[in-house]
Amino acid sequence: MFEVILARRPLRPRAVIWVAGLALLGLVACTTSPAPYAPKTSDTSTGYTDQQLDHNRFRVTFAGNSVTSRETVENYLLLRAAEVTLAAGYDYFLFDTRDTKAKTTYLSSFSGWPGWHGYGWYWHSWAYDPFGPDPFGMETTSRPITRYQAYAEIVLLTADQAKNEPRAANAREIIAHLRPPPPPPAAPPASPPPATPPSGA
Repeated sequence: MFEVILARRPLRPRAVIWVAGLALLGLVACTTSPAPYAPKTSDTSTGYTDQQLDHNRFRVTFAGNSVTSRETVENYLLLRAAEVTLAAGYDYFLFDTRDTKAKTTYLSSFSGWPGWHGYGWYWHSWAYDPFGPDPFGMETTSRPITRYQAYAEIVLLTADQAKNEPRAANAREIIAHLRPPPPPPAAPPASPPPATPPSGA
């Protein structure tokens, strides 16, 4: 993946570095909160999915954004596995397969494109800077952006099956420990200012 965005108007050298830095920070700052615990939809790139593979086997995933820690992604996968277990009428499950993958891309800003004195930025999927060490004298700044996705296949167990399975997890206990707290209540609307009596009244 490689995408370059260039500014249209040239800037002075110091302003170039300052504006390019702001652009870089602005792009990554648009994601300031961890991915919510919610289903993944066609309009979102984060959240959980689940798919039934057999009468007691499911595939579960959770994808985070660039500010969702690996621990949170894995906890949400565990939480969704527990919810799927209860929804299917079971109380226990075990992980048959489980993994977490990290996808890292890089956001680089630059100034001093050959023959042009503007600034810009680009995304790339390789760790090294393709323009450095730069023979053209460009100044670049790069930042890694990492997103985690966890996935697993789970097998649902009855209480009797769980007694003989040391890997069995109790779905109700997991939900009690990992369920995200509810969002804070919305602030009440501000009261209108008191009416001012007309002068001379």
